[in-house]
Amino acid sequence: MAKTNGARHVAEFMHAYGVTHIFFVPAILLKAMAEMEDMGIRRVMVHGEKAAAYMADGYARVSRRPGVCAAQHIGASNLAAGLRDAFLASSPVLALTGGPTPGSRYRHAYQEMEDFPQFDATTKFNARVDDVTRLPGLLRQAFREATSSAPGPVHLQLRGHHGQVTESEADLELVVENEFFAVPPFRPTAEPAKISEALRRLSVAERPVIVAGGGVTWSGAETEIVALAEKLLIPVATSLNAKGTIADTHPLSVGVVGAYSRDCANRAVAEADLVFFVGSHAGGQVTANWKIPVPGRPVIHLDIDPREIGRNYPVSVGLLGDARTVLRQMIDAAGDENNPRRPWLARAAALVAEWRAGAAPHLDSDAMPMRPERICSEISKALPENGIVVCDTGHSGIWPATMIDFNRPNQRLIRSAGSMGWGFPGALGVKCAAPDRPVVCFTGDGAFYYHIAELETAARYGINVVVVVNNNSSLNQEIPLFDKAYGGKQRGRADEMWRFREIDFAKVAQPLGCDGVRVEKPADLAKALKRGLASDRPFVIDAVSDVNALADKAWTG
Repeated sequence: MAKTNGARHVAEFMHAYGVTHIFFVPAILLKAMAEMEDMGIRRVMVHGEKAAAYMADGYARVSRRPGVCAAQHIGASNLAAGLRDAFLASSPVLALTGGPTPGSRYRHAYQEMEDFPQFDATTKFNARVDDVTRLPGLLRQAFREATSSAPGPVHLQLRGHHGQVTESEADLELVVENEFFAVPPFRPTAEPAKISEALRRLSVAERPVIVAGGGVTWSGAETEIVALAEKLLIPVATSLNAKGTIADTHPLSVGVVGAYSRDCANRAVAEADLVFFVGSHAGGQVTANWKIPVPGRPVIHLDIDPREIGRNYPVSVGLLGDARTVLRQMIDAAGDENNPRRPWLARAAALVAEWRAGAAPHLDSDAMPMRPERICSEISKALPENGIVVCDTGHSGIWPATMIDFNRPNQRLIRSAGSMGWGFPGALGVKCAAPDRPVVCFTGDGAFYYHIAELETAARYGINVVVVVNNNSSLNQEIPLFDKAYGGKQRGRADEMWRFREIDFAKVAQPLGCDGVRVEKPADLAKALKRGLASDRPFVIDAVSDVNALADKAWTG
């Protein structure tokens, strides 16, 4: 076997595994980056390590392939922090960082920190590459870990502040394991007896409901969820990560459930006498902190990770396997439904109709400053088939979760799993993975400020997303919290803790190479969105909204 250097091996490995983009802050893997010059891999240099991690995360979520990010040793802590969202969202991200050398440890080497343990909390697999001969095996292991079972981020620390271990030569064999290119690498089936028992319980339940989680999207099981629901006549609620699994106007759809939710979804799940969780952790957000369904409600739980089945709700039936495969087993095994559940279906439909009637005034509002609901309504109308909405957390997650309707084929939501500021760089990663799909980022001004410098990155690389900034010149979600802190009414300089100066983000975007427009009138939103979606540059819509428009609290009974 001819000797090769580690840098060449890294480049050939990434190319062989279908990596199209690497998001990084220099200087890391210098020779490897140079080796990629003629391999069609886009090396996206960004302005901050957290943004690099968020872009890799967005890339992974839409492509279901590992997203790759990298930083030199001094930036590793920032990269570790940026992996929190990927970890919370079970997203397959590979982080590559530099690290100390044996000869420099404990000698106050420039920029040297022992940050390797920081990755233990934000990754499934955290390993050091101290010798170039370990590089092939550990790269393969990283991809296996990232994509297998419940996917998640992984980290390799490469010896040398810039990963210089890769500049050494050795006999390095390139072994390509095709099954680990994407999630899921394996599609295990569930036990037939468990399938039969789950179907029996669903058939006799009077008020069953399906809760589709993020595992549905990782498995690509959206079609199967709808097919099973239609065959068994069962309403469907979704987590934020699974919004788009079923059209919002489908007669069996009740909306997003949990903390960022439509009341109709929470009420339907609360009234159900059997809840079927599919690919969901049944964690605090999707259950409104384990209030919906109430503890003790019978549950069927399907998940590819055995550790999750029964973690939060004891199960009547546990189904271990890949969501798409197991749902197909259930569809094939199910007989003709002899329990039409007309009262339950009518009740679910009535809950949806009641919610829509209550939301309509704000969705159609001509008020100025604008209502966020109206902004979301216009996105619903403008978003084309195959369109993707990417959003932040807090209000920036609640508004699109509840107020944007997905009714055209292959529309979906990709959202921050908890990190404010994730939305904009996450959207850039999404667009890199899906350049032919329309991508709209819905974010607040507070979240947009986090990584606003990446507007220059977007312009430099031609990453043409549409960014809709719900601009109320504040962190208005904090208003009730400070009201409470002040004993009911804020006084003095209280608002300095949640207000900003008024800024036109469209004007900020233009010198950075982007296009944009400020919108103050609801009637102008449709034209702005049409222009943004047709633009050949990144496009920022500064949508001036009402500082007093607060999202409703989740219904919990």
